[in-house]
Parts: sequence; C-alpha cells; structure tokens
Amino acid sequence: MQINLQEIVPDYIDKKNISGSQVWGKNIIIKKGEHLHIVAPSGTGKTSLIHFIYGLRKDYTGNISYDATDIKKLSTESFSSFRQNKISIIFQDLRLFEDQTTRENIEIKRRLHPFHPPEMIDEMAGRLGIETKLSQQVKTCSYGEKQRIAIIRSLMQPFEFLLLDEPYSHLDEVNRKKAMDLIYEECGKRNAAMIFADLKELDFLKGEKVLTL
Repeated sequence: MQINLQEIVPDYIDKKNISGSQVWGKNIIIKKGEHLHIVAPSGTGKTSLIHFIYGLRKDYTGNISYDATDIKKLSTESFSSFRQNKISIIFQDLRLFEDQTTRENIEIKRRLHPFHPPEMIDEMAGRLGIETKLSQQVKTCSYGEKQRIAIIRSLMQPFEFLLLDEPYSHLDEVNRKKAMDLIYEECGKRNAAMIFADLKELDFLKGEKVLTL
C-alpha cells in the first residue's frame, strides 16, 4: 500500500498562504518502508495533517488516497479494517484510558488487533523504563511515562504506516533515543512507513526525508 496526498489544503487555511509549504497543495507519495519527517511550526496544521491521513477529519480540499482509493469514499467498515491492519497512530493528546492500568491500556490494543504475544508488553515496557508502571493506573503516571505507554500501545497492532504526532515532547534525550530505537525496530519488522510530525527538525531524525509544513 502507498498513501497519496494530492494537493490537500485545510479548509481553514487560505491558499494564498501556502506557497512556502512543501506539503499543502503539493503531490506527495509515501510508500511502505519510507520515513517522512514533517517539520511543522505551531499553527501550520501539524495535527490536522495527521488526522486527515488517519481519516478523522475531512475538512480539506484535494484528495488523500490509500493506493487508488480516495479515503473520503471509504465506508465505515472499510476504514475500520484499514485502521486495524494498515495504520497505527500515536496521538499528540495520547487518548489513554486514565482509570485503567498501563497494562490494560496496552493490552486492549493487542487483543483487538494482535501482532505481538502478551509477553512483548513486558519486554517493551522494560526497554522504555516503565515496567514498574504496568500495574498502576495511567492517571498516576507522568506525561513522559504516558507518552511511552502510547508508543508501546501503537506497536501492538499490525501496520504498514505509523503516524506520530509530536510523540517525544516530554521525553529527555536518553528516553527519546530508546523510544526511537524501538519504533525503528518495529517498523523494520513490518517494512512499514513512518510519518513523524513535530514542531522542529530533531537531531536524532537526521537522514530522514524532511518536508516543512
């Protein structure tokens, strides 16, 4: 599968103001195995772009297609299938269940769309330094710990594309590196593409294809 962005522009952005963008109003093809880094200063539509690609919002002109299928024409059932098997996401606002434990948050995704066995939760939690948080309610965790929970949860399902919306904003350099290594490893297992959106270009993502929003 590949994702095609064909001259998309959010409805709330004046087309006169997109001349400097390398994404809005352009034609972009994202193929399996590619790593795309979107640099998006505040107010340029970073989260909107991620939501458009994931199909959560349709307030844009232009077309987004999975292979040759315009996602605006997909039925609810078809889109659900794509999200279960083709696309995973780390939301900027994380969308965790605060009253459930860390393990329960991750296990929900793993059971619904299994790719890894249950013991991988413990292994990944250990690698990211949150193994002691597995039995604790998410609401007792720091925001940086919650980001690591969301990262692990996103890696539990099968996917060909991984969307990441500012996933490391509350992680220090050591923990960013650990998280990035795990994400690269899991994308490599699937030959999956990664679409990473952040406010600025990050040093540890040097070498990726970089586009400014």
